[in-house]
Amino acid sequence: MSVHFEMKRTIGASKERVYEGLLDLDAARHWMKGLVRMERLDDGPLREGSEWRETRKMFGKEASEHFEVVELVEPQRIVLRCDGTKGTTGKGEFIFTYVLTSAGEQTEVTLNGEIRGMTGLAKWFAKMMAGMFKKACAKDLDALKAYLESEALMIKR
Repeated sequence: MSVHFEMKRTIGASKERVYEGLLDLDAARHWMKGLVRMERLDDGPLREGSEWRETRKMFGKEASEHFEVVELVEPQRIVLRCDGTKGTTGKGEFIFTYVLTSAGEQTEVTLNGEIRGMTGLAKWFAKMMAGMFKKACAKDLDALKAYLESEALMIKR
């Protein structure tokens, strides 16, 4: 059994720019809260199969998770997989699907999250954690929105 959550944000930037912003690991340091470092585990532009380790400071300690790009459909869909067995979480699989649609000069981002592969007590805990994951993902989307919109304002000037 898996646990699902969904959220939407409208960002005042083109679909292409939002797509690029979601995949620009180097720029993440400008907007991602608590980010300590991003470590690419391969070379070249991000593509399906690309992997990285993302380390953030959470509750006063560093926590690292292993991410992989599962699917890219430019500029409308990004699917990322976090393998909990390779990171601080220690178990489970976390799937993040971003769907981008144009809304005039804005882009609507729908994030569908899924937590799966939990068993026993962790399965019950995953249900409790879904709200926390949703809140963290919402903060990330809000920070990306603020970053891209401020960047768009500077370009217009």
